[in-house]
Amino acid sequence: MTKLETLQLKLTATRVRMGVIEATHGAGCGHPGGSLSAADVLTYLYFREMRIDPEQPQDPNRDRFVLSKGHCAPALYAALAERGFFPVADLPTLRHSNSYLQGHPNMNTVPGVDMSTGSLGQGVSAACGMALGAKQQGSDINVYTLLGDGEIDEGQCWEAFMFANHYKLDNLCIMIDVNGLQIDGATRDVMNSEPLDRKMDAFGFNTIVCNGNSFAELEQAFKMFDLSHGSGKPTCFLLRTIKGQGVSYMQNAVEWHGKAPNDEEYEKAMEELRAAHESLEKEIELNNG
Repeated sequence: MTKLETLQLKLTATRVRMGVIEATHGAGCGHPGGSLSAADVLTYLYFREMRIDPEQPQDPNRDRFVLSKGHCAPALYAALAERGFFPVADLPTLRHSNSYLQGHPNMNTVPGVDMSTGSLGQGVSAACGMALGAKQQGSDINVYTLLGDGEIDEGQCWEAFMFANHYKLDNLCIMIDVNGLQIDGATRDVMNSEPLDRKMDAFGFNTIVCNGNSFAELEQAFKMFDLSHGSGKPTCFLLRTIKGQGVSYMQNAVEWHGKAPNDEEYEKAMEELRAAHESLEKEIELNNG
């Protein structure tokens, strides 16, 4: 990946973060913290990794993505909108009673959403089923799913991990957003799941630890996933991220797990993100020159 391509991904991720703030502010509720930490991996997925077409959102040969941590729908919606599945202008209608963009993804109403999710722990099971179905049909479809590090408190996640290993789902990429915070506090205090790398190894995964807010490291992780095809081993990314990444006062602050910015907080967040966007635009212009 060239420097210019990396800068363009950073620019897109900044717009995704702006969409998260627009959506949660428009709703007056929602989950900005974990949405912001996941903005980079979703940007990489939708703009570089996955085989998808916004003009044909139901293409049977498309790759699939399941947002298992469904409360972080603002980030998924923002990425889908930036990719062209629906208008960016619709993001502030999040959670409004007459909006198709509800608080958790709905595959029946939102173009580009492959699975309805919300009850934590269940999305990864659906992703395993999709991956197994693709294998049984002899398809080259890849399936990606994103979980939270608080979500894996749920026992169903570990059942799904055993399933993925048993059925040798090497077309499955499970990504865990390890930002260290969940609704009740630090994950190490609520339910310590570490050492995650050793646990996922023991469950038979090709385990890759990387900085989930670095496009260079994400690129290497996805290359390793691609190389694992045919190995009979599912892949797990442990994405070390910062909750609230991109908005200074939300970073590593547990209170922003499930709280929307008020008008003043919205303006401060957007001011920071606009400044970052402008700086990236200037750097891209210099590199183009």
